[in-house]
Amino acid sequence: MKKYEYFDVTADIGFKAYGESINEAFENAGLAIFNIISDTSNVRAEKEIKFKIRSEDEISLLYDYLEDLLFYHEIEFMLFSEFHVDINDNLELRATIKGEEIDWDRHERKTEIKAITFHKMDVKKTEGWQLRAIVDL
Repeated sequence: MKKYEYFDVTADIGFKAYGESINEAFENAGLAIFNIISDTSNVRAEKEIKFKIRSEDEISLLYDYLEDLLFYHEIEFMLFSEFHVDINDNLELRATIKGEEIDWDRHERKTEIKAITFHKMDVKKTEGWQLRAIVDL
């Protein structure tokens, strides 16, 4: 099963993230976001950040999670390459993300993400789980 894929959206970029569980799909969504910004295969998992969020539904939870990832990216000036997510039945997400401080001499600079959008955002269970999101570049 592929982890994620991108699709074209005018002036933005969309992605679909997949997983056998909702946790895995959210982890792969994190990977998709940071592969837009840089090549995560060159990002060492040196520093760990933990956070938790709770939302009223799965789509809001995805939005809030992606927003938090961008928040930590910008505030800590870090890139992330490992994502561990645990979502319980009360839609509380606990995340541990790992990465390192940005070094543009070593890290590939791809595209800056300005914001996460709710436009066409979706979370659905099929044979596994599929998430869809669009980010504003």
